Formats: sequence, structure tokens, C-alpha cells
Amino acid sequence: MSNKVRVAGVGMVPFCKPSQSPPWDEMAEQAIRAALHDAGVDYPQVQQAYAGYVYGDSTAGQSAIYRVGCTGVPIVNVNNNCATGSTALFLARQLIECGGADCVLAVGFEQMAAGALAAVFQDRKAPMEKHFAATRAAQGLERDIPMAAQLLGGGGREYQERYGVKNATFAEISVKSRRHAANNPLAVFRDPVTVEQVLASPHLYGPLTRLQACPPTCGAAAAILVSDAFARRHGLDAPVVIQAQSMTTDYGSSFEGASMMRVIGYEMMQEAAREVYEVAGVGPQDVQVVELHDCFTSNELISYEALGLCPEGGAEQLVADGDNTYGGRYVTNPSGGLLSKGHPLGATGLAQCYELTHQLRGTADARQAPGVRHALQHNIGLGGACVVTLYGRI
Repeated sequence: MSNKVRVAGVGMVPFCKPSQSPPWDEMAEQAIRAALHDAGVDYPQVQQAYAGYVYGDSTAGQSAIYRVGCTGVPIVNVNNNCATGSTALFLARQLIECGGADCVLAVGFEQMAAGALAAVFQDRKAPMEKHFAATRAAQGLERDIPMAAQLLGGGGREYQERYGVKNATFAEISVKSRRHAANNPLAVFRDPVTVEQVLASPHLYGPLTRLQACPPTCGAAAAILVSDAFARRHGLDAPVVIQAQSMTTDYGSSFEGASMMRVIGYEMMQEAAREVYEVAGVGPQDVQVVELHDCFTSNELISYEALGLCPEGGAEQLVADGDNTYGGRYVTNPSGGLLSKGHPLGATGLAQCYELTHQLRGTADARQAPGVRHALQHNIGLGGACVVTLYGRI
């Protein structure tokens, strides 16, 4: 990297159900102000901003950021489905790395509607037409089952059939998620569940049940990124750095071979992780804590392998050995993850940044993982984009 990029400040509001949500611009303002305060930076020092959201009109980013200040700086609106927040982070990091700015804001927010994800525009071609066609070829499409459940459930079923993974193993991930979220006051679902309760909840698709799916959620999160020179010049206490970051999109092979694992981004994940480890000069064995994209339990299980946290076919053993939680090899989703913390699409990537920044600072309170030196972030959006980020400490 040409310029070292530090995470100077992070901010986040409590995630909530749609019925309890404040307006999106108010949530974004709170998150931005919290990140500025955390960084020790005033808004006029921000030289550019990236605002991520999926369900909102054009220039919603300006409307949200104007509540904090109108300084004439460039504001870029970002939409990359569920990878929107980390895409905003990716752009902010790139700008500082190449010397285009020294202090950049990335903010993500979402005010979602209750119920399963659905297309907003019904009068035009779907942007995920290639993914749907590949899904139809691999397993068919069912009219009355939410599309996200068919896609991610299909990927989980393929992995299950390939390696003989038990339904209970997927359910264990939900149990772990709730156990972690109990220590996160910003999470939506903090009550414990059992494997039996997870398996008994309404069936969705493949190995998935209702308690293995993330809820529609509202919320906002933000980060202030600065150059090393800016941090030193202003005397900022900003020990967390982005050591490496990669964004990938679908490959031609994503739509070949009648593989749902490919359709939901396995190769995107695998390549982004490989690039990050290569640039950083570290491997998954050097990571202590991971915030990964667990929109469904199946995606978390598959991601263990794609990110190199376990060998091929080793995800079930990782769960059985407790190597995905405290006391094991990795603490995955100490925040509770998307399953329990919630998944406001535009905010998720920046909420992951919030959690990992606190983990590396040693300020994650009851969620703190021991001896964190490297932290890995994984955020994926079907359609598609995958962003993998490796953080470290100075």
C-alpha cells in the first residue's frame, strides 16, 4: 500500500426491528457523529464521503450527511447489495491509499421493511438474471419460497450433500450467534436458543429453518479512515490499520457446473481471501477474530472453508471442536453476526468494521476475544461482490 490507512474512529447505533426504527437519516447522523467523536475529528476535516444504502432514493447519502454538515466535499452514494457497507469502506480506503485524501468518511444505513427481501422494481429485468438462471439449472426455482432462502439454502444443501454435514451442525451456528449477541447491547436478538428450538422452527429450504436466517433490520454504522500522516499530524490515537483489502465479483465459472455454492459466491470469497493473505503476508492461522457474513447459517459454514479457516470439508469439525467461538481457534462473529445483531444491508459492512476495531483496541467489553493481533472481515452481496478486509495493530 502506498499510504498506510488507519481506522481513526467508528460509530454505530443499536440495530432494531422495522417496527421500532427511527428514520434512516437520523440513524446515519447518530452513527457519523459517534465516529467523528471516537476519532477526535471535526466534520470540516473530512475531505470526502461514501454513503452506502440499498433501499433508498438517489442522493440519500447527501441528505443524511448534510445533517452533520454541508462543506461542499464530494459525497458518493454506493449500492452493492449486502456488500454495500464494506464497498463504501473499500472506496474510502482506496482513496487514502492512493493519496487522494487524508480523512474520509464511510457510512452505511438502512431502513428496511418487515418480511423477506423482495425486488423493488417489478416493471423491468432483474439484475440477478444470470444468478436466477444458474439456480434454475442447478435446483429449479420455487414460487412460494423467498429467493434468498433458495439461494443460500441451496448452497448449504450442496455442501451438506458433499460432506455429510448434519442439520444440527447448521443449527449450532445459530446457538453460538445468540450466545455471542447476549454480550452486545447493539444487537437485536440477545435471548438464547437451543439446537432443538432452531431445528423446530419453520422450515425454509435445504437445511435451513427460520431461526437460521437473519432478520430484516434497521440501523447505521460509520467509520473515519485517515492516512498515517494525518493521524500523526493531528495526534490521533488510531492504532488500528487496514493491512490488506480485496474486492471480487463473480467469475464466469460462478454460473457453470450447476453448483449453488458457486452461485452464492464461493469463488468470490476464496479469491478475495487469497489476495488479502498474500498482500498482508499473513495467513488465516494468524487471525484471532472474524466477523463474517452469516446471513444464513449455511453461508457461515461455507465461508469457514472459503476463507481458509478450515481445510476443504472441515467446517463441521471446526464447529464440533468449538473452534468458531471463545476458547477455540477463532472467535467468529463476536458481535452476534447478522443472525443476531441484525442485517441492515447498507450498514452491515461498517458494523463489522466497528466490532473488529474495538476487538483490536481491546475495548469490546464482555465480547473481547483474547490476544487479538489480526482480525478478518468478510462481507458478501449476491449479484455480486465480496469484500474481505484484514485489520491489524500498529
